[in-house]
Amino acid sequence: MKSAIVNYLVKRFLRFDKEQPFIFLSALLAYLGITLGVMVLIIAMALMNGFDNEFKKKLTIMNYPLTVIPKFYGAVDKNLLEDLRSQFPELAFSPYVVSSVISRKKDSLEGGYIFGVDFKEEIKVNAVLAKALKGKEIKRFEVVIGKSLKEEFDVTPGEKIMYIFTRVNPTGLSVTPLIKRFRVRSVFDSGLLAYDKAYSYTTLESMQRILSMPRSQYSGIHIFSKQPQKDIQKIALFLPDTVTIKGWWQDNTNFFAALKMEKTSLFIVLMLIILIASINIISSLLMTVMNRRSEIALLLSLGTTKQEVKQVFLKLGIVIGAAGIVSGALLGLFGVWLLGTFDIVHLPKDVYPTTTLPLDLSIVDFSLIILGAFVIVILSSYYPAKKASEVDVLTVLRNE
Repeated sequence: MKSAIVNYLVKRFLRFDKEQPFIFLSALLAYLGITLGVMVLIIAMALMNGFDNEFKKKLTIMNYPLTVIPKFYGAVDKNLLEDLRSQFPELAFSPYVVSSVISRKKDSLEGGYIFGVDFKEEIKVNAVLAKALKGKEIKRFEVVIGKSLKEEFDVTPGEKIMYIFTRVNPTGLSVTPLIKRFRVRSVFDSGLLAYDKAYSYTTLESMQRILSMPRSQYSGIHIFSKQPQKDIQKIALFLPDTVTIKGWWQDNTNFFAALKMEKTSLFIVLMLIILIASINIISSLLMTVMNRRSEIALLLSLGTTKQEVKQVFLKLGIVIGAAGIVSGALLGLFGVWLLGTFDIVHLPKDVYPTTTLPLDLSIVDFSLIILGAFVIVILSSYYPAKKASEVDVLTVLRNE
């Protein structure tokens, strides 16, 4: 019976009042504000997650999930490679030799790295390179360069690029830089400008010959793993003391820490939109309390408890806020689907790793948005509900 009275009063107070239209308008603005706040927050979090995951995917490929490298006094050789392959047959391994270089064509110079790899093994750990080498075979002293370097040097497959190595050759009383010309065979596109400029790939034999390295010795071993953060621990236990292993995330700790901070800051700032909208709930309920003082006093004099009066206005605020949260969630999910399905916003590929908006809304973020908005609504409704239950019955009835 008591709950029936509470529900009846909530429905009554939600109706449009011709004598006090501003009360209904304030409630409507509160509803619209919460709706827009939740919708914008959902789309913004989906965008942040999408870009975050897209960068992670690109960086995982170009930095490789795991890499075995020598310590100061160690070496990576063929015996270690064979031991790793026999111990972890589910993983893919690709040995490499790397050197820092300066690439040159005419008057254009660009610093970077050139990797000597076994392309048959490398395409198993590098999807970007595998895509660039479909149906192509790289021979000795041929090179695969990035799209950005190709555009900067204005070269086409078949032309040659000069590489100046950091290693030097002693000649009598002087030293000369080690220089070698490579023929461009193919071009890869990782979607990351820095890597497309800095990385070049040639055959393992070419680099070993240029750097005078034994065929059984490498600079390191690239490893492909679907669960690198889990596999790094198993591999580390197997490795000798002369080598170590690192994960792709260890080279990008600061970058992803900045992304996480940016995402948290954006969540807090956009949550303020809902907080501002909730002020309309407070003003709407307070105006309702002031306008319905005589009715509240009459209800209290007829036996309605203060707790029931408080429940009426608390539920009134929750209804307005919950309606806005549900509407905002539906519109937000629709916006995520719309932006993710259709190419409405086109991104420049030389700036971003993708030309379409990457969207990924996690269940955790969605739950935090709904929960945070609901807490704000409840807190906003509590004060007006408390003021309604504190109406002085004798004073109000005497004046009325």
